[in-house]
Amino acid sequence: MLSSHTILCFASGYDAPPTSKHHVMHILAERNVVLWVNYHASRVPSASASDLAHIARKLRQVFAGLNSPRPNLHVLTPLVIPLPASSIARRINRFLLVRRIRRALGHVRSGPVQLWSFTPDVAYLLGRFGEEKVVYYCVDDHSQFTGYDAAQVLRDEEELCRKSDLVVTTSMALQEAKSPWNPNTILVPHGVDYDHFSRAVKEDLPAPPDIASIPRPRLGFFGLIRDWVDLDLLAEVARRRRDWQIVLLGDSTVDLTPYRSIPNMHFLGRKPYADLPAYCRQFDVGLIPFKINELTRAVNPIKLREYLAAGLPVVSTPLPEVELYGPSVNVAKGPEAFARGVSDGLNGQAGASRRAARMEAMRGEGWLAKVEQVCIAAALDQGHLS
Repeated sequence: MLSSHTILCFASGYDAPPTSKHHVMHILAERNVVLWVNYHASRVPSASASDLAHIARKLRQVFAGLNSPRPNLHVLTPLVIPLPASSIARRINRFLLVRRIRRALGHVRSGPVQLWSFTPDVAYLLGRFGEEKVVYYCVDDHSQFTGYDAAQVLRDEEELCRKSDLVVTTSMALQEAKSPWNPNTILVPHGVDYDHFSRAVKEDLPAPPDIASIPRPRLGFFGLIRDWVDLDLLAEVARRRRDWQIVLLGDSTVDLTPYRSIPNMHFLGRKPYADLPAYCRQFDVGLIPFKINELTRAVNPIKLREYLAAGLPVVSTPLPEVELYGPSVNVAKGPEAFARGVSDGLNGQAGASRRAARMEAMRGEGWLAKVEQVCIAAALDQGHLS
């Protein structure tokens, strides 16, 4: 495992719900110092309420200075002009970023610097911090996100891939797309916080009040509700089966008004990560209702492993990475097939032995093993193996 280094991490907001970047950096921070730079310059913001709230929150973080939410991990939110297509904005951003990051590194640096980026648009910053290694950790097809300049993202990403020592991808589609730009491109599927989510089977885990009042069976989803979540599919399933309750946890960037009037669809908002096992215990089936498009064909949903670690039967739309799990997941296309998948999850897959098998399949898929795989593949340890 890598140790005694300073990891300069470029990623989107640290205060967002935990995803792969959080798990990876938390593990690295156990033996290294991590400087997490909140960086999100590829997307052009809109005047929507969610974007305005994000801007306000980020400005507060900018003026708050360096934040240290856990030992050896420091979060910096620099001021960035969100105009990725503007050469003038890029020059200003480069000047401001480099100066601010160098100052922060001066305060927290401990050992040689390695740059790890979860965002595709930092190639113009490479070489500015004396980094000995560059790792691009690609978890999404960033060019397909709504609000992004796809052509610019791809140009930036190609440059970053070509200049990186290692490109890590989390799905076969991403590996296939990035390999032509860098032969040192590897596939490392997401891990799972097994100890955390397996707590869902504990009988003494109390039911959160807001879900306890909802009748069973409960079909559950947690995560950000964005334009890739097929709410129309869920609404049709809800209309077909009024006795099923569909429960969604998470912030939303889409208009939920048309769905709130459906009596058996429940939007409970974002929940703390620490509380997710308690909610999983109250789910009868875990849902992955993603639309099938260029973005989701490349996605490897972490929630699949989290549901399975919690012992839940899973029903998903036909995402390529999910289909690899075969009998562990009911893959269904369209409302009728999706409803059949749920019925099978509620009946044929509900037994204790099936639950134990799902959990056991996830036991060896922890994040530590994934981080070790990345470090070894990149020869990042260089004498620091232990």
